[in-house]
Amino acid sequence: MKKYYFMITLCIILLVSACSFPKLGLFNNTPEPLKEFTLEGAGKDKILLVSVTGLIADNRKKGLVSESPSMVEQVVAQLNKAQKDERIKAIVFKINSPGGSITASDVLYHEISSFKEKTRCKIVVSMMDVAASGAYYISLPADEIMAHPTTITGSVGVISIHPRVSALMEKIGLDVDVEKSGKHKDMGSPFRNSTIEERKLMQQLINDFGERFIGLVQKHRKLEPQALAEVSTARIFLADEALKMRLIDKIGYINDALADARKIAGLPDDSRVIVYRAKEYPNDNYYNVTGGASTNLHVSLINIDLPESLGLRAGFYYLWPQAADFAR
Repeated sequence: MKKYYFMITLCIILLVSACSFPKLGLFNNTPEPLKEFTLEGAGKDKILLVSVTGLIADNRKKGLVSESPSMVEQVVAQLNKAQKDERIKAIVFKINSPGGSITASDVLYHEISSFKEKTRCKIVVSMMDVAASGAYYISLPADEIMAHPTTITGSVGVISIHPRVSALMEKIGLDVDVEKSGKHKDMGSPFRNSTIEERKLMQQLINDFGERFIGLVQKHRKLEPQALAEVSTARIFLADEALKMRLIDKIGYINDALADARKIAGLPDDSRVIVYRAKEYPNDNYYNVTGGASTNLHVSLINIDLPESLGLRAGFYYLWPQAADFAR
């Protein structure tokens, strides 16, 4: 029993303090640069296909023996490379994501908007299984949003995740002393319940983030009042419902999105569809989700970073949480 309590206590300490020990790396390979590969076509003009898969985050993905760039890094790296190529006339974003952190979603929205303004490239979004919350947020600058017939989208809202361990600590007899300079300094602490005043302050933050999201939706999509009210409930929509709400423009498949990108950008049928990858893949095609990731190999002999799959990292998210584990 003592061993059981010890393990629980250790987990709590790791969870709430975000402590991590130094890592000993045996390998430290420099990531490979992105290279251009053609999926189809032979013309001079190009359409860049960018895959956005998984949680939208700006923290690197760390495993036992490898480290991959964050989604923000991957997408921005591809946009920066595309900006130097005047033959790229359109970008199709193939999105399969439940959203992610508020800041990472807003960064990608800004980067995509800025790229479009600087280059005058046409932007088309092709939604796959899920393109909800933050994934819908980054879709807003597109000239056209297309969803698969089975896509789930919407979830236009904010969720705040704050783990609570006070009850468990009380059960095992563990306590924490906190000294602070202001009464709200430890607001949201996992060691105690929030006060009524703190809950009101937290809700105001959530409301402000939510209003920003809704404001951008209305700016780009110009929804009818009734549709806007329904979307503001943060519910999810199937593709048919999303089309009726005018959250999306069309229903179709990835090849339809590419055809529309050619049409919107005024490109010939032989224009090339390209991708940026760190290495070549045999039988490469539209559905390769590798994207622009370049893995940095290392062996971590000591690594007790908490796995993200716990879903307990505190913060504010444009996220549909039910699909979060699916997208990891």
